[in-house]
Amino acid sequence: MLPGVPSVYLLRSSAQGLSALEHNLAERLAEQMSMQTGARPSPGEQRSWSRSIPQLRADLIGAGLGGVELLVEYQLPLTSKRADVVLAGTHPRTGVPSYVVLELKQWSEASSFEDSDTLVRIDQYGDRGVLHPALQVEGYCEHLADFTSALAAEPHSLVGAAYLHNATDLGVEDLLVRPPTELGRVFTGQRRSDFVDYLRQHLSTDVAGADAADLLVRSATAPSRKLLEVAADEVQQREQFVLLDEQRAAYEHVLHAVERARHANQKTAVIVTGGPGSGKSVIALSLMGQLAREGRTVMHATGSRSFTQTLRKVAGRRSPRVQKLFGYFNSFMAAEPNGLDCLILDEAHRLRETSVNRYTRKELRAAGRPQVDELLSAARVPVFLLDEHQVVRPGERGTAEDVAAHAEAAGMRVERIGLDQQFRCGGSRLYVDWVLRLVGLAPGGPVPWEGDRGFDVSVVDSPGELEVGLARLNADGFTARMAAGYCWPWSDPRPDGTLVPDVEIDGWARPWNLRGDRAVGGAPPSALWATDPAGFGQVGCIYTAQGFEYDHAGVIIGPDFVWRDGRWVVVRSANRDPDFRSRTAVDDRQVDRLIRNVYKVLLTRGMRSVRLYSTDPQTRDFLRSLMRA
Repeated sequence: MLPGVPSVYLLRSSAQGLSALEHNLAERLAEQMSMQTGARPSPGEQRSWSRSIPQLRADLIGAGLGGVELLVEYQLPLTSKRADVVLAGTHPRTGVPSYVVLELKQWSEASSFEDSDTLVRIDQYGDRGVLHPALQVEGYCEHLADFTSALAAEPHSLVGAAYLHNATDLGVEDLLVRPPTELGRVFTGQRRSDFVDYLRQHLSTDVAGADAADLLVRSATAPSRKLLEVAADEVQQREQFVLLDEQRAAYEHVLHAVERARHANQKTAVIVTGGPGSGKSVIALSLMGQLAREGRTVMHATGSRSFTQTLRKVAGRRSPRVQKLFGYFNSFMAAEPNGLDCLILDEAHRLRETSVNRYTRKELRAAGRPQVDELLSAARVPVFLLDEHQVVRPGERGTAEDVAAHAEAAGMRVERIGLDQQFRCGGSRLYVDWVLRLVGLAPGGPVPWEGDRGFDVSVVDSPGELEVGLARLNADGFTARMAAGYCWPWSDPRPDGTLVPDVEIDGWARPWNLRGDRAVGGAPPSALWATDPAGFGQVGCIYTAQGFEYDHAGVIIGPDFVWRDGRWVVVRSANRDPDFRSRTAVDDRQVDRLIRNVYKVLLTRGMRSVRLYSTDPQTRDFLRSLMRA
């Protein structure tokens, strides 16, 4: 569900009306899911529907709540997550719309996971802990309250519960230790009478729920004022950003455009371009804080899972609710036009041609709308922060020219701002220009490195020497990371949790960073490789390094990029990136440009220094010949 678009659910019915559907309920829901997403539910999910929903219907009828509306498999705003059921009705005491969010579990037994009060162990999941169901439903309630405009604007009641209708208290006694809250509590089948009383406390037996359901499903989606207040405080408590020159100008341009849009109904696309470390993300977070303090509806989005998860961690460390304001480019496929005052699009060079993926609803997939058009439409002032030399994957098309062309075609005002400052790489504009010429992204060809007080460049003779030097700096309290071109296989962790040392060079070997979302064997999840101290010791790749910075960078140039006869040669066969496999989808010219961009990004992650190593002796000799300083 996105701004102004009717809520997505698989089935809506009153409890009484559901009786006529029970004989083929699971199949109806499966067909609806297939129509919306193109995917069929698992057999286990269908069994859950056929057993849990009839039990809930019987309890509602038994409670005299036949007029309550059920929204089954209700999709939460701006996510792919679905609440099992949302009950809509009227509060028996206050007369305001009332909603009960329910998670229906077939569990008969569950226990605490390794003494955790937030994770539980279920036999079907083996050794993996799952979230306590009370916390699960509590999160769903908070998300609804934070992003459903009707719930923010109108008096209402919102509560949540998990209903384990197959369980006895003894079978799940560990789960009942957690104190209940208004938004998250647990009922077992043994406590069915308590569950029925709970429903009656929040839903009237005398008033049908259709109006309350209509209010919910027709509501626009936008961050609530309360959430924005929390976000404003949270971002403000972080770092007091100082914006200089063009940074401040870009910031003020956006604020002015937001104010103009409110009074003159004039949409503006702001395009901010700048190299690595020029302050694009600082501008983005500063705007988030200021616009939130002003009560404007604002969100932040990127096309990078690593970058977004890190921003969520940094900006919402103390308040997980704030994390919801940081999303992805493909979250706005069906957005209501101008549903937000401002949409900040960081790393916009990672825009894709479309937002379609295998989870996309069929009607949205068929529309085939360009992703940039979706984002331009979603806000009165969309802000694109990009560096065209950081396009590193096939299908990425975030250029200033393309964004401007789409914005002008939509009748929008376009403002462009260039950032000339250089804050990464020791503030050395000289070094960034040297890198662009080195890898052939700027005219003139490679030139010797003459040195710069703010930044140190060196070439090493082995990966071991590279690692030892970085380890010494890391031990001294600096951040240091090794990263490499994608030229080696990438294995999953072994069953015992140890990582496979896939990056092997002349007897030296280290593992890639993890690919998954969970820490394994002491290594951080992929999204946190660049920021978690435990990331040292694994070799990062473009997908985990892009968007981040560290004090000292070590770059391994692989056999896919070698110096021959006075020019760079891209050896496509030496690259292992799965995105480059298809020659029909990605031609050699594209691969050449993308690999040059990859090394440009890796070479510009360091704030204080970079150490270079090439696996190819001729290339290593060439790089060393450039080191005059």
